[in-house]
Amino acid sequence: MGKDKEKKEKKASMNEEPVVTFVPVETIDETPAAPVKKAKKKTNKKLLWGILGAALILVIVVVIVLSNNAKTAAANTYQTVTLEKGQLTAIVGATGTVRALQTASIAWETNGRIEAIDVKIGDKVTAGEELAKLAQSSLSPSIISATADLVTAQRNLDDLRNSTVAKAKAQQAVADAQNAYSDALGSRLFSNRNRATNQDLVDQASAAVVLAKDKVDDAEDYYNKFSERKDDDPQKAAALNSLANARLNLDQATKNLNYYLDVPDSIEVALTDAEVAVAKANLEDALREWNRLKDGPDPADIAAAEARVASIQATLDMAKLTSPFNGTITEINSLAGDLVNAGTVSFRIDNINQLLVDVNVQEVDINSIKPGQAALLTFDAIPNKEYSGKVTEVARVGNTVNGVVNFKVTLQLLNPDDQVLPGMTAAVNITINQLDDILTVPNRAVRLVNGQQTIYVLRNGIPVAVNIQIGATSDTISELLSGDIQEGEQIILNPPSSFISLMSSGGMRP
Repeated sequence: MGKDKEKKEKKASMNEEPVVTFVPVETIDETPAAPVKKAKKKTNKKLLWGILGAALILVIVVVIVLSNNAKTAAANTYQTVTLEKGQLTAIVGATGTVRALQTASIAWETNGRIEAIDVKIGDKVTAGEELAKLAQSSLSPSIISATADLVTAQRNLDDLRNSTVAKAKAQQAVADAQNAYSDALGSRLFSNRNRATNQDLVDQASAAVVLAKDKVDDAEDYYNKFSERKDDDPQKAAALNSLANARLNLDQATKNLNYYLDVPDSIEVALTDAEVAVAKANLEDALREWNRLKDGPDPADIAAAEARVASIQATLDMAKLTSPFNGTITEINSLAGDLVNAGTVSFRIDNINQLLVDVNVQEVDINSIKPGQAALLTFDAIPNKEYSGKVTEVARVGNTVNGVVNFKVTLQLLNPDDQVLPGMTAAVNITINQLDDILTVPNRAVRLVNGQQTIYVLRNGIPVAVNIQIGATSDTISELLSGDIQEGEQIILNPPSSFISLMSSGGMRP
């Protein structure tokens, strides 16, 4: 029973609410009751959360400050430029060499000794002006004799131009040939037509035979009267002469009759046809010659005579050197008294009044180069000075050197002065296009990262890589065709090299 009562009291005590007693701090003894300990734990938790909140606020403030400091440091570290629209003059750059419009090396065409040199370096000469000559005593006999040949050839040329003898002879030849052709044609017609088919001619020939026989009979009767006389008797001789003539006339009349009565053979016809053909050909030749000369000397003859004169003159000209065009003496390699051979070069002449520059342009740019485009030229030998030029020629065939295809482009220097000399190296910028109101990026800001054109943009104080594509370019800026960048953003001109190396190695991606 005692134990059950004890259990009931214990159970009742467990069901009762605990009693918390608040006492002043001064009255708390060193061993506080259990309810007092529970209130202190709650107070410590509040204090802990307060400390953590304050620390978090402090971290946020530090991050903001550090971020602002980073932005300020970035702004002070990187050189930037604002992306904006502007104007771009697209150019193609190249280097080349200055040359004169015309250049000639003047060489001797024969052997000899120089008698005199009439010019000096820097002299301006005109086409045909004599530069030097050889002593006549040192020339070959063929050149010396050409002087006499030239006189004869020149006289023949003058006669051909001024004389009328050839014209008169041609006219006479036409008349003679015309007569010969008429005779031949008459003979041919007579042989082919006036025979048995023409009865009038046959009758006439027959009558002639009868008359001739009658005359022969009369002559014989007359001769018989004196036949007994001596042979030196004049009457006998006269009678004999008359008889002989009568017999000859009878013989000819008989032949004529027989001719008309006979048919001509093929040989006779061929001969008469040939005579006609020859006479006709001679007439045609005479007419051609007349037509050639009737209006004066034949131009072909004049040309041939002039060529003869020019040929002889060229032989004589071998004894001297002349300028082939207007230019300036730029080299002299001989002195008076020198012995020279055919091929010895004594002078160089350049037409430096017009200077050209030949440059090689890569195949990727050649289709943008056109004649007439303007260019600026500079020379290492002429500092702080620019010259103007224009494209005059663009080659249509490229030259391959070490696997690289280049095309020759020729420019004319528009404002040369005495400082520009043939042979100088020129840097050339050809203006191929003028673009307005376009987004442009500085060339110095563009990098090549993993084969991709890239720029770096400062965003929130941090460099950000942006892949772009550029178009037309000048010496300082390029046209921005595409890329994840907006007008007004800041482009970094000097991105950190470590950042670019990391991008190139693939450690970061834009």
